[in-house]
Amino acid sequence: MEEARGGGEAEEQVMSEVHLGCPPRFSGLYRSRFTFSSRPLLLLPESSDGGGGTGGECSTGGCELVVASSSSCDSPDAVAVDGDGDLVLDRRRKKDRSGRRSEDHVLTVQHGITSSLRSVGLQVWKAAMLLTDFVLHKSFTSSEFDGVTAVEIGAGTGLVGLVQARVARRIFITDRGTDILDNCLANVRLNSSVLKFDEAKVHVRELDWKFSWPPPVGTRDASDPSSRYLWSTIEIKEAEKATLLFAADVIYSDTLTDLFFGTVRKLMSHGANKVLYLTLEKRYNFSMDELDVVANGYKHFRSFFAVQDGCGDLDNATSKPGGLVGEQIDLARVPQYIREYDRGEDLEMWKLMYCPD
Repeated sequence: MEEARGGGEAEEQVMSEVHLGCPPRFSGLYRSRFTFSSRPLLLLPESSDGGGGTGGECSTGGCELVVASSSSCDSPDAVAVDGDGDLVLDRRRKKDRSGRRSEDHVLTVQHGITSSLRSVGLQVWKAAMLLTDFVLHKSFTSSEFDGVTAVEIGAGTGLVGLVQARVARRIFITDRGTDILDNCLANVRLNSSVLKFDEAKVHVRELDWKFSWPPPVGTRDASDPSSRYLWSTIEIKEAEKATLLFAADVIYSDTLTDLFFGTVRKLMSHGANKVLYLTLEKRYNFSMDELDVVANGYKHFRSFFAVQDGCGDLDNATSKPGGLVGEQIDLARVPQYIREYDRGEDLEMWKLMYCPD
């Protein structure tokens, strides 16, 4: 962490691990390139149930792991190795003059390198990369996410919404604050032609969790640029018809977690049945209250939903009518497509469903 210097009080600055290697003293917004293709970095062995792999060890030597840099500011070619660590040469994949393979796609994301805690939405975080991998996997292996209406909540740079826009009927990318929303809109415009999606079906809108759902309706005014992020009555009805919700790295403050789930419950209780896919990174700190190293806010996060196990059974001790039911997703079933990050061991992904009274 760094401290901002200049007039007024110093403000604590944070830096995402995704941006390690970026120029730390760079002022303003930076553009990083993230590379993906329909061929994942980690090819999972086939599972007996046909579920697309379990992530277990490869005994046949047929698995291939791609070793990639975790730096978003520098994207060297990935190197493929087999189960024995030997180099795998794939001569079928041709490269262009830039060194990229013909099936590669490039996401250009404008972001801050460091930010205050109030502006963390200007950075790219690992949980967003994981959720982006999940959306890419769905788009490459099934039609489940094709032609749907979706809402990204607390979108930050809008990374997840950008890749969902490739296959969605409509996507609402939401966050709070003109600076973050301006940056989201810039990222939509930077990527629409490369990722081949229609900008008209991507709506960048302000959703302040303090006001829950529905958001206030406003009239757009050409003299007020911030008014472009106001909702119309028709858009609210469209968002309530959404079947998919996404949220990445929104769990780091108990107060914000309360507001987030208040908004989610209201939105999920209106219109179509919805599924929320949420990713988070467990960040550990020493707690004076518990005299132990704990993940900030994680226990509070888990209190908002009942847990469903792999057999469909609920933890009845936490099951509540009109609440949420969650199922943790095995990350071994989510291959990595984006090269420029290292998942580490502290990421989780949850599928949350709303249970009416």
